[in-house]
Amino acid sequence: MKPPLTLYLAAPRGFCAGVDRAIKIVEMALAKWGAPVYVRHEIVHNKFVVDDLRGKGAIFVERLADCPDDRPVIFSAHGVAKSVPAAAEARNMVYVDATCPLVSKVHIEAERHHANGLQMVMIGHAGHPETVGTMGQLPEGEVLLVETAEDVARLTPRDPGKLAFITQTTLSVDDTAEIVAALQAKFPTIIGPHKEDICYATTNRQAAVKAIAPKADAILVVGAPNSSNSRRLVEVGAKAGCGYSQLVQRAENIDWRALEGITALGVTAGASAPEVLVNEVIEACRARFDVTLEYVETAVENVEFKVPRVLREPA
Repeated sequence: MKPPLTLYLAAPRGFCAGVDRAIKIVEMALAKWGAPVYVRHEIVHNKFVVDDLRGKGAIFVERLADCPDDRPVIFSAHGVAKSVPAAAEARNMVYVDATCPLVSKVHIEAERHHANGLQMVMIGHAGHPETVGTMGQLPEGEVLLVETAEDVARLTPRDPGKLAFITQTTLSVDDTAEIVAALQAKFPTIIGPHKEDICYATTNRQAAVKAIAPKADAILVVGAPNSSNSRRLVEVGAKAGCGYSQLVQRAENIDWRALEGITALGVTAGASAPEVLVNEVIEACRARFDVTLEYVETAVENVEFKVPRVLREPA
């Protein structure tokens, strides 16, 4: 007899429109120009997706210098500093920008504030490619990075009266609210975004986890260790009252000992994790438990982003 398990499956989960578009861009580029197509940085933070595209002829590199002049190069969904496309143009390269449109929106926002004479404060994670790309939209020193409310206390801008803030799109909604409150307390005239920078997919996935957390003994988040939005889901689950949250790349990475004796399990996936990996986790649970599947849907997503025109035109 297998022990009974109620499996709460989060919806929305997994791929968002920006990830969908980025993967499609690589596939369409391979169809249009043939292999190899170079991709600067992992197109999205998921090993399964990257390995699949590598098998189709994509070559992943960390620097533009590692790409030849005569093959197309794609910039990842996380966005790149202004200097990257400029360097590609200087070398007459064919390039396609797969930056998520919601990240591009933050880039445009930063440029608009800069043009109005404001210094930017960016709430984000140091070294994350999205943060590097966003800070790289403006000249050195024009974007100050804060990761925590404590960082805000140490902030010394050029002119405290001429500030605006932007955020990385994949942060924890609650942690960011705390940092924004600290910024507004210290700099009362700081200008914020018209609409939340944290993207709809990040917000929706976190809301679904919050709905599941009080009912679950444990939560499994399918995602990659370098995926910011997946790691935030683990933290959100723990903060929302679930005793145990685990990030797993695939079913084979599940620590079953930690799940001994549970009767309710939440399952979700970060925005760059494909549904096939979620199904793999569900099947692994069915092999060990008598599973009753329950869907917890907190939002319906129907966002779609167009691929760049260059890929819609014939070769």
